[in-house]
Amino acid sequence: MATSRRFARELALQALFSVEVGHHEPDVALGETLSAGASPEARAFVKDLVCGTVEHAEQSDALLAPLLEGWTIERLPTVDRLLLRMGVYEMRCRPEVPRPVVINEAVELAKKFSTEDSGRFVNGVLANASRLL
Repeated sequence: MATSRRFARELALQALFSVEVGHHEPDVALGETLSAGASPEARAFVKDLVCGTVEHAEQSDALLAPLLEGWTIERLPTVDRLLLRMGVYEMRCRPEVPRPVVINEAVELAKKFSTEDSGRFVNGVLANASRLL
């Protein structure tokens, strides 16, 4: 389950990147990202993460902004910004997923897809955000 959830989060990140950078609508980005081979559960999870993250972006940004210590949400690397928004959305709206799992998954994706320091940064910001939720 963890492996499929991690892969689903990776797909969600790809779709969010397409929305953010490619200016695609979420449904278009999901269509490009989700393969026909994905299980119905994985597809539903990815769709929830993408649509929920986009829908709650302003609310997530408002929570994150004071935690960024000298950064603005707009100046963050795109992948970091998307992972922080996705993590806040998941912690806020999917209480069945333990917060340490959400944070760990975001950290692993940051290490894989962003800068050398991103894992530590994402970990610190989401850990602080989880205390406020």
